[in-house]
Amino acid sequence: MKKAPRHEPEVRLSATSPRKWAAGVPAVTHALEYSLEETTARRTATTLLTMNQVAGIDCPGCAWADPAPGHRHRNEYCENGAKHINDEATARRVTADFFRTHTVSELGRRSDLWLNQQGRLTEPMVKRPDSDHYEPISWHDALGLLAAELTSLDSPDEAVFYTSGRAGNESAFVLQLFARAFGTNNLPDCSNMCHESSGFALHETLGTGKGTVSLDDMHQADLIFLVGQNPGTNHPRQLSALEQAKINGGHIIAVNTLPEAGLLRFKNPQRVRGVIGPGTRIADRFLHIRGGGDLALFQALNRLLLEAEDARPGTVLDHDFIRSSTSGFEEFSRHIRTISWDDVLTATGLTRQEIEEVRDGVLGSERIIVCWAMGVTQHRHAVPTIREIVNFLMLRGNLGRAGTGACPVRGHSNVQGDRTMGIWEQMPDSFLDALRDEFGFDPPRAHGLDSVNAIRAMREGRIRVFLSLAGNFVRAAPDSAVTEEAMRRCRLTAHISTKLNRSHLVCGRTALILPTLGRTERDIQASGEQFITVENSMSEVHTSYGRLKPASNLLLSEVAILCRLARHTLGGRTAIPWDRFEADYGAIRHHISRIVPGFHDFNRRVARPGGIRLPNPVNEGVFATPAGKGLFTRNAWDMPHTPEGHLLLQTLRSHDQWNTIPYTDNDRYRGIHGRRRVVLVNPADMTELGLSEGQLVDLVSVWTDEVERRAEDFEVVPYPTTRGCAATYYPETNVLVPLDSVAEISNQPTSKGIVVRLEAHGTAERRRSWPSPEGG
Repeated sequence: MKKAPRHEPEVRLSATSPRKWAAGVPAVTHALEYSLEETTARRTATTLLTMNQVAGIDCPGCAWADPAPGHRHRNEYCENGAKHINDEATARRVTADFFRTHTVSELGRRSDLWLNQQGRLTEPMVKRPDSDHYEPISWHDALGLLAAELTSLDSPDEAVFYTSGRAGNESAFVLQLFARAFGTNNLPDCSNMCHESSGFALHETLGTGKGTVSLDDMHQADLIFLVGQNPGTNHPRQLSALEQAKINGGHIIAVNTLPEAGLLRFKNPQRVRGVIGPGTRIADRFLHIRGGGDLALFQALNRLLLEAEDARPGTVLDHDFIRSSTSGFEEFSRHIRTISWDDVLTATGLTRQEIEEVRDGVLGSERIIVCWAMGVTQHRHAVPTIREIVNFLMLRGNLGRAGTGACPVRGHSNVQGDRTMGIWEQMPDSFLDALRDEFGFDPPRAHGLDSVNAIRAMREGRIRVFLSLAGNFVRAAPDSAVTEEAMRRCRLTAHISTKLNRSHLVCGRTALILPTLGRTERDIQASGEQFITVENSMSEVHTSYGRLKPASNLLLSEVAILCRLARHTLGGRTAIPWDRFEADYGAIRHHISRIVPGFHDFNRRVARPGGIRLPNPVNEGVFATPAGKGLFTRNAWDMPHTPEGHLLLQTLRSHDQWNTIPYTDNDRYRGIHGRRRVVLVNPADMTELGLSEGQLVDLVSVWTDEVERRAEDFEVVPYPTTRGCAATYYPETNVLVPLDSVAEISNQPTSKGIVVRLEAHGTAERRRSWPSPEGG
C-alpha cells in the first residue's frame, strides 16, 4: 500500500512541564502509531519482531549492545528504534515524477521534516549544470559520470569520501579500499563530529580508541556515572541495562545541564512494574553541572581521592594497579593538588558539599564505570576532560575488572565499526601495510582530511568531488552557511542514500543521487542472499539480515554501488576483485579477516548466534601506549567563558528525532509540542536578561571573527537548565557553530559550548533599515 505524501505541519508551540519518567505504555503507543503511519501492519510486525534478534535486522539507530542470545526479549527494541526502522521501511516513494514537479530551489526551502516524510528514493537521479531539476539517469551513466570526474582530477586528494555510521562493515571496508586504491586518505566520517575526542583521549591514555566495558559489566557495577548523556532519547535501550544495575544493587550518578526524563525514572514496558507500577528510579544523584564543567568536576574528585589516601594510607588508591599498569602518576599527583576549589566551584556551578558527597560514594564502591556522550565530547577541552576521566578510573583500578571501565556511548549504529574497517583519515601504517600486502598496491601514507578540514578545503576550492556513503553531511556539519557555500564550490557532489535530505539540495555544479537498499531490505546478489555485519559500542560484531522487499527494483546495495564505481574508475589498475566482492560479501569478510586484528575466521565466527566480541587489550592488561602502560595525564584547568549578558548554548536532539532528521515537531519528554525553533532558558536567566515566556528572539553566536552567525525566530521556553546555560535543537542551530571553533587535539566541532546573546526577533532587520551616519 502506497502512502500519500505528507504536508508541512502547522507550526504552533505548546509547552508543558517536562516529563519525570521515560518509556512506559506511551512509548509503545507512539512507536506503533508512527510505524503504522509509515507502512503496513504486516511490514511493521516483520521489522519489529525481527529487530535486534539473532539473524534479524540490526537497529539502524543507536549502537547500544544487545543482550546475549537466549536473554533477549521478543520485543528487543525501543520507541526510537521502532520509529527509525519503520521510517526506512516507509511505503512512501520519491520518484522521477516528484523531481519533475519540484525544483531543487523549491525543495531547498522545505523543512528537514518534510523532506524526510516524502519517502524512499527509487532511482538514480542527476542534476546537470545550470539546471534546477533532478532528472533520471541510468546506473551505468551515473557511475560513469562520477568515475569520469574522479579520473579527471589533477590529484586524488581533490576528492573526499564521507561515511555515516549507517553503513555496514562490508561497504565501509570497500569504500576505504577504493579511496586508498584511488590514491587518497580523505575519509572523513560522522565520528569526526561526535566522538573524535573520545578516540584521541583513549588512544593516548589507554592505547585503544574504544570503550572497555560490556553489557555484563554494566549489570555488575556498584557505581555508574552518566556524564553529558541523555539515554532516554539517544540510546533508550541503555535504560534497561541501568535498570538491571539498580536491581543488582548498583548506584547511578547523572551529570548533566538538564534534568532528562530517562535519568529520573524508567518505566520498562517489558516489565509489569513499568506498565502499571512506578518504574525504576535511575539516578540516585543528579549533579546539575554548568556546561563544560566536567573537567573541573573530575579534577576535584581526583584531588579528593588523593587527600583521602593521605588521611588513610593504603586504603583508597589501588597501588598495585598504579605501580604495575600505569605511568606518570607522580607528575599527575603533583599537578592535581594545585587545582583551586574556587575554580572548581565556578566551573561546575556545584557546591563543595555536593562534590564531597560524590567522593564518599566513590569510596564506598569497588566497581565503577564512567559513561559519557556528546555532552562531554563537543567542548573545546573535551580531550583533557576524557583524559581526566581515565585518571579517575585508574586511581582505584577501575579498568580491566568485571563491573568497571570507560564507556563512550556512541550514537549511531555502526560508527565504531566504520572506524575499525579503516574509515579514518589517519589510519596507522600497520593497517596500510596490511592493505598493501593483501591487495598488491601501496596506499597513500599522508594523513587525509577530517570533516572540518574537508569543509575548509572545499571552501578554498581544493576539493572538486564529494562522495557521501549515507548520512546528511550538510546538516550534520557546523557553520551551516559556510558548509553549504563550500559544497556548492565542488564540481560534483554525489550521495548514496535511502531518503531525501538537505544534502541532496546543496549541489555542486553537477549532483548525483544514488539510491540504495536500506538495512531492512533483502539484498540478493549473484551468489545469493547477503547479510552485512555491524559493530556496537561494546566491540561486538554481529550480522544483520534484511527482511523486506526492496522499495524499488532500481535500487542497488551500498556494496554494489561502490564496487561498480571502483571498476569504472580504476579499471585494471589493481588486482582487487571488485566483481567477486559485489557477488559475495563473504569474499569481503575473508579479506577483512586477513587485515583487521580480531577478525580471524570472520565468516564462520560471525555466523554464530551473538557474533564476535573483539578483544580489548586493556581488559587483558595490555596498553598499546609508548610506555606499554596506562598513562596518567596532567590536564590544564579550563572552562568556557561567558561574558555578561550572554549564555552558553548547547545543541541537542529532540525525542522525536534521529541524528539530523526530526520525525515530528515534538519533544515529548521535555514538554515541547508543535515547534522546534525554541530555546530553553533558566527562568532566573530570563528575568536577568529581560526575556519573557514565548518571546521571539534571534540567537547570535559570539566568535573571534567578524562574521555574524544568527539563527532567527526562536521562541523562549522557561526550562530547568543550569544557570547561565541554554539549549536548543540541531540541525537548525548548527549555523551558530563556527567552523574554526573546535576541540583541542581532536578538531571536533564544539556544538556544546557556543557563547550566544539573545536579541529580540527583528532587531537585526531594524538595524539594517536605520540610516547611516551620513544620512544615505
